[in-house]
Amino acid sequence: MFNHLSAALTLLPRCLLTASARTLTGACRLLGRMEPAVVRCLPGEPKLTISFCLDGVNKQMLRDQDEALGKVLARISNGIAKSQGKAKKSKKKKGQQPCETPEPTVVRLCYDGEEVLDTVLNSEAWQDGAVLHVGDVKYSVQRNAPTFTSAQLPVSLLAGFPVCPSLEIEFGNLQDCEYTWYKERTPNTSSEAAGEVPDQDSSWTEVGCGRVHVPSNQDIGCRLKLRCTPKDGERSGLAKELVSVGTVEAGPGVCTFDNRHAYTVKEAEWPAVRVVSYNILADIYAQTELSKTVLYPYCPQYALQLDYRQNLIKKELAGYNADIICLQEVDKGVFVDSLTPALDAFGLDGVFRIKEKQHEGLATFYRRSKFQLLSSHDIVLSEALTSDPIHSTLLERVSANSALMDLIVKRSTTLQVSVLEDLNKPGRKVCVANTHLYWHPKGGNIRLVHMGVALQHLSHVISKVAPGAPLVFCGDFNSTPNSGVFQLLSEAVVPLQHADWSSSGPEESCSMELLSAFPPLLSACSQPAYTNYVGGFHGCLDYIFIQPDSMQVEQVIPLPSHQEVTTYEALPSVAHPSDHIALICDVRWNL
Repeated sequence: MFNHLSAALTLLPRCLLTASARTLTGACRLLGRMEPAVVRCLPGEPKLTISFCLDGVNKQMLRDQDEALGKVLARISNGIAKSQGKAKKSKKKKGQQPCETPEPTVVRLCYDGEEVLDTVLNSEAWQDGAVLHVGDVKYSVQRNAPTFTSAQLPVSLLAGFPVCPSLEIEFGNLQDCEYTWYKERTPNTSSEAAGEVPDQDSSWTEVGCGRVHVPSNQDIGCRLKLRCTPKDGERSGLAKELVSVGTVEAGPGVCTFDNRHAYTVKEAEWPAVRVVSYNILADIYAQTELSKTVLYPYCPQYALQLDYRQNLIKKELAGYNADIICLQEVDKGVFVDSLTPALDAFGLDGVFRIKEKQHEGLATFYRRSKFQLLSSHDIVLSEALTSDPIHSTLLERVSANSALMDLIVKRSTTLQVSVLEDLNKPGRKVCVANTHLYWHPKGGNIRLVHMGVALQHLSHVISKVAPGAPLVFCGDFNSTPNSGVFQLLSEAVVPLQHADWSSSGPEESCSMELLSAFPPLLSACSQPAYTNYVGGFHGCLDYIFIQPDSMQVEQVIPLPSHQEVTTYEALPSVAHPSDHIALICDVRWNL
């Protein structure tokens, strides 16, 4: 309704240029345009809502769908009379001469030029295109118009880092919506409550359009405002304005991933696919006393805060222009409130699998212009071992050692499995697996059993739902290149004498020859010196494995230099949001 109103408002006297609802009401009258009355009415729901702006006040009415129209119209008229009565009493108290009692406001609803009868039910009366008359004011009824059901800006804003609003829309498409960004002309010195829209448009300067905005150093100390109009194609709903709680702050300068972005400026060209695997460090682990005082004492407290780290993570992931992203240690709230809206704005959809008994889990994102999700086949590895017959042989062997079995079933390690279809070549599928194996240095035997279960499950999924589909297996395997897990993946067999079978001591030892359900897989990023670098440890723990007979590596994005990693001693740091380093590579289907 108001898409082009800003241009028309420039023709009005300067005193009218405010952001208030009252001003927009007056402006619409002067321009001879109707304001919207938005009606939400869905079959099967007992209520409908009617939203409109009356004398500068936003009204929202919740009414029964089977109620007669006349009752709603009378309620609107009575509400106006009450407001006028209050205004009259207020004038009396101030010693002013009250105005004469006005005539009751006539409220009626018309459709196709005909007045709708008071006896018509609400569900039938409020049709798209009807006109609500409230005195001299006319409202254009928009039934089930595009509407933002949730809208907010991030709390933390850093110069040079993308700001992605969290938006949920009904009857619309976020890709169709219109977005305009503003900054304060002078730094915020007022005592306005956070989140309120200031009255004067003159205090705001337009700085950009588009769903994502990157504030500059010139914006430091200023708040941001976003005006967003919900749309579905050419159909529009009521615009919403959001004002940031805080001001834009200075960024950290050069980050460890900035040089890596030089290799990923453009998306990979089909049939190449860019894959990222990254343990982003869950907030529930970053904020423990152990983390602050023992694991990461070199990292400033503010750089461990979730809001700060999320700014870095979103910029880092967006800059990789990836087609498939597998993340580990993802807090549920981070997935819902931060990563999903941010990566959605950059063209990716995602799925999340929480780790049982934990508040973090696994997330897999995929570029929706290249892939569609066909099915998910997530499992808890210990539960699958004990309940799925395809693991009966492995279960029999492991059960021979009750002490080891007890350790295994206590673990909530999860495998996330997503079968994707290539939209550029319908019918071609890929199986994307994502996991985060048990962390304990002495847990090599547990990791081996879990990986055996994972590979067997993946083989079964592929054979049943995606025959011939290649496997892309990502994750933080907490296993170095000399581990049994790496040998199982890269050589397809682990001998019974491997040291990991007795990694937790003789009581939990379980020597066996373990065979992979796949031929040898290839570590697409090879074996970096380290993918995890903290004060007391560094080593290669993260991998992207592919099937070399189905895919080949086209490009591996170089990891940050050792100097970049150790600029602030270790990871995480003010310039790097996690204790792990993302792996990125471009892989190509063998045509």
